[in-house]
Amino acid sequence: MCGIVGIVSKQGSGSIRSMTDALAHRGPDGVGHFERDGVALGQTRLSIIDIEGGAQPIANEDETLQLVCNGEIYNSPELRRDLVARGHRFRTKTDVEVILHLYEEYGDSCVNHLRGMFAFAIWDAPAKKLFLGRDHLGQKPLFYFRNDDAFVFSSEVKGLFASGLVKPELCLEGLWHYMSLRFMPDQYSLFKGVNKLPAASTLSYQGGRVDVGKYWSISFDNKFGGSEAELIERLDHVLADTVEAHLLSDVRVGSFLSGGIDSTTVASMMAERTTAPVPVFSVGVEEQSFNELPAARLVAQKYGMEHHERIAHADLIGLLPRMLYHMDEPADPYGVGVYLVSELARETVKVALSGDGADESFAGYDRYAGQRVVDFYCLLPAWFRGSVMKPLINAVPETFAYKSLAQKAQWVHAMSLFSSGERYAESMSFLRFTPQAKERLFTEAAKARIEDNASVDKILTHFNSTNSDELVDRMLHTDLMTRVPDHNLVIGDRMSMAHSLEVRAPFVDYQVVEFAARLPANLKLKNGRLKYILRQVAARYIPREVVKKPKQGFGFPLGAWMRTDLAGVLKHLLGNSRFAELGIFRQDQINSIMAEHIDGKADHSYRLWILLNLEILQRLYFEGATIDSTAAMLQSYVDTG
Repeated sequence: MCGIVGIVSKQGSGSIRSMTDALAHRGPDGVGHFERDGVALGQTRLSIIDIEGGAQPIANEDETLQLVCNGEIYNSPELRRDLVARGHRFRTKTDVEVILHLYEEYGDSCVNHLRGMFAFAIWDAPAKKLFLGRDHLGQKPLFYFRNDDAFVFSSEVKGLFASGLVKPELCLEGLWHYMSLRFMPDQYSLFKGVNKLPAASTLSYQGGRVDVGKYWSISFDNKFGGSEAELIERLDHVLADTVEAHLLSDVRVGSFLSGGIDSTTVASMMAERTTAPVPVFSVGVEEQSFNELPAARLVAQKYGMEHHERIAHADLIGLLPRMLYHMDEPADPYGVGVYLVSELARETVKVALSGDGADESFAGYDRYAGQRVVDFYCLLPAWFRGSVMKPLINAVPETFAYKSLAQKAQWVHAMSLFSSGERYAESMSFLRFTPQAKERLFTEAAKARIEDNASVDKILTHFNSTNSDELVDRMLHTDLMTRVPDHNLVIGDRMSMAHSLEVRAPFVDYQVVEFAARLPANLKLKNGRLKYILRQVAARYIPREVVKKPKQGFGFPLGAWMRTDLAGVLKHLLGNSRFAELGIFRQDQINSIMAEHIDGKADHSYRLWILLNLEILQRLYFEGATIDSTAAMLQSYVDTG
């Protein structure tokens, strides 16, 4: 696990060492460089496998190839045995060296043999070619920038800026889409000219040309046959084998333990496959309206786990500038929990397993079942929904609570105005900025500069391309292609690597995802019960009360805070918006959103959160403010109100 960077330049310019310095948090155990003939590669290393001998860059036998890789290859033992039998000689015992020799054997299709989480770069000197690859679900990040003179890549955007060849400039398209979707879709980032290599993709840079290709996709057809009991048994074996594969390490491995069924199932399967007590990590927050720590304690006690827990006061003002620095884009409130539990885990281990990705393969979110509720609501005549139900729904008082009754009722009514894919696409923006809200917020001048403005299409493309007629399958496919790589795993990677912690997610192993896709949809969402089949497997490992507990997640009373503790911050930052000064947002619209929220007329928590994040990012990335000075500024606004 590490950070990787690289430059291919006609001028031979750029600072590879400044780039690795910018990613020191991703790999504090060592740093390595390769520089030759206008090509430079760098790595900052977090030593997990072959601690003494696994330094990068790694060369092949005749040193015609150079590799840097961020990640882990879980099937490396099998691959190594096969490659040695074919005559390949290995320089190290590290798992990622297999990529070099696979490239020698299979060229660009080497990625088809890998099971793991990875982002890598190979410099092929004879071909004068740079080859990049990223894992199936996008667990490990990779950004790139190119112009006429150079191609630059990095695990994080800040590494690109450190090269001296890339300047931060706002990407209006990336911003536009984020406002609705809560993630940067496709190849977009927040910065103009900075692209993401998509998940399950490779990139070749040769002769000044960039070619990007996809090597894997998810199929929802060819469903498994057999009884429900047989499929539960098969899923149990697949998950258990995957968890065991994810234990490959020369250092101690722990697990997050939130108290929900996803991380709890992973930790329990891990405990059954290890002899020593498993170190597990749980964080609760004083301000949460719910607390999952009691459930985590039950599981830890059952398996004799080494349980580390912490009740933390969520100092958002103190944390937010640091989180945003590591995110390189707006941060989700969910990221606070990942940041805090990663901080706790790193005190004991370098590697931790998580339950990320289960919801998107096994139908764990309320919105999956909510689509059926909308279908029933649509049985009412349109005139009745509009003239009778809408006024009644609007009269439901807003409590500013997480998933309040008012929000749920408004969501059902709003979604009833759309059908099928459009409904699911529009549901993404409901608590954020709908297309109509963005039209009001952005200035006419800014909108005129946005060439790609169809945020809904970023969802519809995947929804409509699913090779299944089942609504549940279409929603899951859409989320696996968008939210998982561009939201969930972004948060998991950045917040854990901020603490030099490697997090592995067995549920996003591509073999688990492929298996889940072939399960009948009615075993994922059954009679309104979310994650039905996964819960049946979980019941074999964890206490019944944990299995039956509804999904809660990790959250804060943002709505209340923004009317009280954070009101001063909003007044100072949003009341004098930099984005309004730059001619991007309309100040009157920002003021209206703030006033409605503070006056209790509407819950704009997530919209205000996004706007707050953007104002801080503007200062950190475009105005050169430091983390500490930004935190001090925010605290002064809290103190003065």
